[in-house]
Amino acid sequence: MAEPQIILLRVALLGMALALLPSAVSVQGYFHDYPCTVDCSGHEAGYEWAEKKGIEDPDDCGGNSNSFIEGCRAWAEEQAEDEDTDGDDPDE
Repeated sequence: MAEPQIILLRVALLGMALALLPSAVSVQGYFHDYPCTVDCSGHEAGYEWAEKKGIEDPDDCGGNSNSFIEGCRAWAEEQAEDEDTDGDDPDE
């Protein structure tokens, strides 16, 4: 195969690969500061679970899904922020 044809073939293959890529990693938005892929349902589930369980430390979040863990962490991080702003002493 001549060199220009090889380059055109590589460009075509790269284009096909890039066409498939967005569906696998497309970001549909953010849940708090965490990027969502497809939708944010995993983040929402983790957030709701953490709220029900009273999770306050992001290190207490676990699970099999990164989005679930990130949702849990979002809840716990909010609780930590609320504690920081609720105190009367700014040095606490």
